[in-house]
Amino acid sequence: MNVTVDRHPLATLLDRNRWTAVMFLKRVSDRHRAREGSATATRKEKVSRWTSGSITPEITVQEAMADVLGVDPQEVRRRGWPDWLFLAFDDDHTILESPWTPAGTVQALESVGGPVDRRGFLVASSGALAAMVAQWATAPHSAATSTSGRRIGQQVVTLFDTRLDALRHLDDQVGSGQAYDAATAELRLITRILREASYSDNTGRSLYTLAAEASQLAGWCAYDSGHTATAERHFITAVRASASSGNDTAGASALAFWANLRYTNGDPRGALDLINGALASTRNITSPRVLAMLHARQARAHSKAGETAAAYRAVDAALDAYDRAGPASEDLPAMYWVTAGELHQVAASSALSLGEPHRALRHFDAAMSHHDPYDTEKEARGTAIYLARRAEAHLALGDIDAALESAHQVLEHMSGVDSALSSSTLTELRDQLRTHRHIRAVQDFLGLTA
Repeated sequence: MNVTVDRHPLATLLDRNRWTAVMFLKRVSDRHRAREGSATATRKEKVSRWTSGSITPEITVQEAMADVLGVDPQEVRRRGWPDWLFLAFDDDHTILESPWTPAGTVQALESVGGPVDRRGFLVASSGALAAMVAQWATAPHSAATSTSGRRIGQQVVTLFDTRLDALRHLDDQVGSGQAYDAATAELRLITRILREASYSDNTGRSLYTLAAEASQLAGWCAYDSGHTATAERHFITAVRASASSGNDTAGASALAFWANLRYTNGDPRGALDLINGALASTRNITSPRVLAMLHARQARAHSKAGETAAAYRAVDAALDAYDRAGPASEDLPAMYWVTAGELHQVAASSALSLGEPHRALRHFDAAMSHHDPYDTEKEARGTAIYLARRAEAHLALGDIDAALESAHQVLEHMSGVDSALSSSTLTELRDQLRTHRHIRAVQDFLGLTA
């Protein structure tokens, strides 16, 4: 399946090198002549056909292209088009190719955390996801460091735990813009300690778990800000760090967040590869809320793929897993946001994607009326997104008044929250409302949000 992404990797590579299509094609033609004894055409339309997916370059042209981009031509046949192009991004190569060892994890962690300036495309090819999950499942865990650095213990771990918990709640209230920088600062500090300090095996595992959580949080913030490639790089390093810690629960959580990014960007099959890989370790997942979240993400991926029966089975599995959970105080602090109300919101979103607005509204109502409801006070950003989807369900049923009521509530909850996800959801709602712009109240709302 082709992944729907912001841009084709070749288009981004041309931009990075400041090459026009013709400039690039001339370089490829020269390299092809040197390798094969014949030149190739240099009409700029070739590049647009390659990046649109309508034509795949001949293998000898791809090998000449790899030469131009500084990639070993042997990778062309090994990885296929367009997957080998990802190797031309030096900053992604470390994350994708570092060994799945503690040292490789530190190397990958050190390569993330810069400014969120990459919207771009998905970093990992769809076909590589299952293989990465298999590497996660078999990677060696951390061992006590042999450096002569300062000895640190569990007290440092506790301090980082406290700081990350505060950052999670800060993100809920003010959005991702401010929280990203703070999360990456924590990640850099944790990574530095992993590299330079000495610690016991127990403390080392805890530090890798903290690195996984910090990278996951940074990934979520980047994703919420609309920076897809940066987000995926963080989710990949979070999975790597969880592997080094031997903490399958942290890894499953990171895989669930990564899956969210994949199905939102048009790759539900890749998302399911990630989720199913995490669920293969169910016996080692100690948090019932993480397990419920995995099934909820599975439901969304199936709904994005149009697989109705599988989506609703996953909804039932999510609710069943949550019913087996104890109080939030007995679960992981990072899972405070997973409530029965949250799961009903996901179920509603899945039903809406599957074209069942009545069923969606029943779940939206259950999210608020359940004895363990969705917390609209603590989840301003999420509330805005789910209210927009509620409005879409009302629109699908022709109830314009109810749709507008929810739409105005969206604006109340978006006030003061920095979130590209919320903004894009509002844009989609406005697009749907435009078909009813002959109604005065709709005109007023569109004018208010212009």
